[in-house]
Amino acid sequence: MPQDPFDWIDAQQERLRAAGLLRTLRPRPADSGLIDLAGNDYLGLTRHPEVTGAAAEAARRWGAGATGSRLVTGSTALHAELEAELAAFCGFEAALVLSSGYAANLAAVTALSGPGTLLVCDELNHASLIDGCRLSRAERTVVPHADAEAVRKNLAAHPGRAIAVTDSVFSVDGDAAPLQALAAACRDAGAALLVDDAHGLGVLGDGGRGAVHAAGLAGDRDVVATVTLSKSLGSQGGAVLGPARVIDHLISTARTFIFDTGLAPAAAGAALASLAVLRREPGRAPRVRAVAAGLHRRLTAAGLTAVRPEAAVVSVRAPSPEAAVRWAADCRRAGLAVGCFRPPSVPDGVSRLRLTARADLSDQQVAEAADTIVRTAPAA
Repeated sequence: MPQDPFDWIDAQQERLRAAGLLRTLRPRPADSGLIDLAGNDYLGLTRHPEVTGAAAEAARRWGAGATGSRLVTGSTALHAELEAELAAFCGFEAALVLSSGYAANLAAVTALSGPGTLLVCDELNHASLIDGCRLSRAERTVVPHADAEAVRKNLAAHPGRAIAVTDSVFSVDGDAAPLQALAAACRDAGAALLVDDAHGLGVLGDGGRGAVHAAGLAGDRDVVATVTLSKSLGSQGGAVLGPARVIDHLISTARTFIFDTGLAPAAAGAALASLAVLRREPGRAPRVRAVAAGLHRRLTAAGLTAVRPEAAVVSVRAPSPEAAVRWAADCRRAGLAVGCFRPPSVPDGVSRLRLTARADLSDQQVAEAADTIVRTAPAA
């Protein structure tokens, strides 16, 4: 009998199980009744009646799917309107909407670099940025986390085209990149700055316009940003924001745009409605930051180790992967959903509970959530 070519998977799964790293899917019900600190619905818009109504109306008018790539049949008037609204809201000249934030990052990194380009990448960047750098065929340098001086030195040593690549807010610990210092280092070297603002949009900046806007860099000719529509905007999809010539270049060269089916009309309609709500209710952005700060204050006062949040993410350290899994399960049994991050999702190897603040949580819910986390915490 020939050897089964997938026998190796069984041994690998057993190793993951023994290390407490085996992942499984758990479908959630439509209404779990849990306080949700696990999802990325930062502004509480994913169930907002205007947002869900706009999604339904878009599906009725344009159909359930985009029907093709944006360059064939998948681009609708709704996509163009969303791009114009995103660019105007975030302060950029133009925008390009893709099917996910992951696809947006791959598009931006690969289409703006290539052989002969140097990519200077923060060591804690999101996996989509890392994958984009790997696929780009560019020269790559990984620098210590949030170290603008290391970025400056690497850019200064490279004579050709270069791009510094960073998250604005890092998804594991919720700390922020030194965007102004990075921009200064790039400009001194004649390099570009590419910022993934997935966790900044809707949370930071004037009325939630994002970390790049807050740093005074939005619309600059040497700055490109990517965003996701699946967090603060409660929908799905991603976008690249930047100078019009950059966006035009991506339309002709970015493979994750050219060869992917366009974003579903329902998602585009939902994101447009969320932007309208955010324009009308700019207080949602400071509220989500206040909720994150309140969670951090309560948890650290109780003796837990939590990273001070600079946006909506609060990271609480666990003593081991197994302890993190048990902690998250105990929270769920007590009525609280929390994120559980373990290797390889965490590049430093430290397991955590990852809490995502929401603007629509009441003070009582924040207190209940913090009490549950403290009460179920494992021994150090």
